Amino acid sequence: MEAIRTASRALVRELGFMDATLAGSALSPSAVHALIELEQGGGCTASDLGRRLRLEKSSVSRLLARLVAAGSVAQEATRPDGREKSLALTAQGRAQVEGIHRFARNQVRQALHQLPPHQHGTVAQGLAAYAQALRAARQPGEEAAAQSAPPIEIARGLPPGALGRIVEMHARYYARERGFGRFFEAKLARELAEFSDRLDDPRNAVWVALQGDAVLGSIAIDADDFGPEAAHLRWFILDDGVRGSGTGRRLLTQAIAFCDRQGYPAIELWTLSGLGAARRLYDDAGFRLTEEVSAAQWGKETTEQRFRRVRPSEAA
Repeated sequence: MEAIRTASRALVRELGFMDATLAGSALSPSAVHALIELEQGGGCTASDLGRRLRLEKSSVSRLLARLVAAGSVAQEATRPDGREKSLALTAQGRAQVEGIHRFARNQVRQALHQLPPHQHGTVAQGLAAYAQALRAARQPGEEAAAQSAPPIEIARGLPPGALGRIVEMHARYYARERGFGRFFEAKLARELAEFSDRLDDPRNAVWVALQGDAVLGSIAIDADDFGPEAAHLRWFILDDGVRGSGTGRRLLTQAIAFCDRQGYPAIELWTLSGLGAARRLYDDAGFRLTEEVSAAQWGKETTEQRFRRVRPSEAA
């Protein structure tokens, strides 16, 4: 317990929360987090923002007054009496958030550079689990509600809205982790739409992780990219909220079982270097690294890795 407390205090200091400003900006820590919340959930009200940031009403009012006066946030009345207002970032506010993200990504990148790549996923999963535990201890009622949520099911096919959701999960994740932007999102959307037109071919398949109607993950097998010698595993992604829950392993297991039933001699995939959690899943499933190249097909220079899994009967 004391080790965790010591590490928590160190995080607060090293991330700069003891400073008057945060993330290389001229903004206070609460202002930085307010702008990020508005970017991720536009249209929220002052009450919504207060709940998310755990700030009292008077503190939120003063914070928003400063952000509105500075030109970072705009308010629009959503009720005729003007008592409830929707909040949104202005162009200036969006530019500030982009600067905050650049600073934070660089901060994380420099820190992770001090660790071996195989530990990167451990850091992410450990922090996520600790944050969730803190939230559960503070909000036991909400945690109980979360535990009573519908189970996550793996379903084959694309339910309504799934195409857009798969693109969204990729875009948000790779914007945060790799700085990819509109070029990446547009290219991904085109390729996924083209693939969806080929799902009538029984050699192709896609699975989604569903909690109720919410799409929380996806994976696909494309039979047309690598010819008869290998299937192409594509669009493997998870919502941040289910990382570490075993959902990714369930999706990957479905895709591999499908390929083995179809008789594909091998499965191949391309991914980016440094994705520790996914790499461990691939290693456990029998994928082996076969190629590593520098490429810029996603709009910026990055290192891509090619993995191959040979069907057990073929490897024997």
